[in-house]
Amino acid sequence: MAKTELKPELRGVLRVPQRFESIDDLIAPDDTPSYPKKNGKDGVDDLKDEIEPELSDLQERLFAAGREDDDAPSVLVILQGMDTSGKGGVIRHAFGMVDPQGIQLKAFKRPTEEELSHDFLWRIRKELPRPGMIGIFDRSQYEDVLIGRVDELVPEKGWRARYDLINEFEAEVVASGTRIIKCFLNVSHAEQGERLAARLDNPEKYWKYNPGDVDVRAKWDDYMAAYADALRNCNPDSAPWYVIPADRKWYRNWAVAQIMLEELRALKLGWPEADFDVEKEKKRVAKS
Repeated sequence: MAKTELKPELRGVLRVPQRFESIDDLIAPDDTPSYPKKNGKDGVDDLKDEIEPELSDLQERLFAAGREDDDAPSVLVILQGMDTSGKGGVIRHAFGMVDPQGIQLKAFKRPTEEELSHDFLWRIRKELPRPGMIGIFDRSQYEDVLIGRVDELVPEKGWRARYDLINEFEAEVVASGTRIIKCFLNVSHAEQGERLAARLDNPEKYWKYNPGDVDVRAKWDDYMAAYADALRNCNPDSAPWYVIPADRKWYRNWAVAQIMLEELRALKLGWPEADFDVEKEKKRVAKS
């Protein structure tokens, strides 16, 4: 089976450092670190062909383990980024390489009245992946230290306290057997502007355009400061953040798929052993 081996692993290259001053200190949105093909976008299909068989195999092993064992591991992928950063594109392309029956996808929208009547992690806990599953969060608990902060939905004392609560929650999730992969899709201000304009130039994309996106865009600097604090304060080795350059869609999708492949490899998954007499069942099948 073909494998795409990187030295060092992409996980190490894109790992958000423990110390940095601002989002501008991270890998640039238009960079393509460790991309193994010199011809850029033209080589991405070849890389997909290399990644997909192993990624699909490992995901099937994970799913099979969950069918047999309530203590089987699971994986939670958190996708965070500004509007147009490509969360939907990552889900379609990177996770389109695996069996959809092994995926639990949850897109978190504005909290409902019921959700607001509970603590901010209540709705998150309800959507955690079951054993053997890959859970994908399109936005997550981090909205409560991003929009909650920027739009002053809670006082500063309230959102600052949430960093510790998030760290405690994620430590609990990891201890229960779930591997957490947090991806910050880092799109530039200029690229976001071009993508929003492109939606207005194409009637087929009107449905993707939200006038409120421009209001959020006007608070770009505030959001970048909020993201920087979230990445700094909630970045333990057990639940790391990865910065995914998102200006080049092909690189963004490849990078998330490659990190997912490396994370699944690290689980060292085998196949569940038969809980029946294989030779006996072969004979029964032959006689049937």
